[in-house]
Amino acid sequence: MTDAPRPPLPPFTAATAAEKARLAEDAWNTRDPERVARAYTADSRWRNRSEFLTGRAAIVAFLTRKWARELDYRLIKEVWAFTGDRIAARFAYEWHDAAGQWWRSHGNEQWAFDAGGLMHRREASINDVAIAAADHLFHWPLGPRPADHPGLSDLGL
Repeated sequence: MTDAPRPPLPPFTAATAAEKARLAEDAWNTRDPERVARAYTADSRWRNRSEFLTGRAAIVAFLTRKWARELDYRLIKEVWAFTGDRIAARFAYEWHDAAGQWWRSHGNEQWAFDAGGLMHRREASINDVAIAAADHLFHWPLGPRPADHPGLSDLGL
């Protein structure tokens, strides 16, 4: 069985790259590892910080661990550049740990897609910065970011 196409499909335009990034952001904000993993090829290769993963099962296991530790996770993505079947995005997400310390994690991702719009490669570099609860900027109910909530550039990030 082959995977159904996941539009928008490459080659990307400015509009379709932005749409692809927003769809990814919305999926990650569900914090549903199975849902997120369906956007990747069965043999997708990841580098997330210093961890290397291959395949959907590894992605699900990784995301399950991640969201058990990163509580009240909220993410915003923004396209940095695109060409053909590739998109570079920057992102920030906020979360707190079990002790109540808030964090803002900043990063960059490089994505490569197959012809059906599934991501077959993801490279992510991420830095974590401790923030005071009062400096927390991502305020919306858990789940996808509302259309009227500011993006990264609007927030000055």
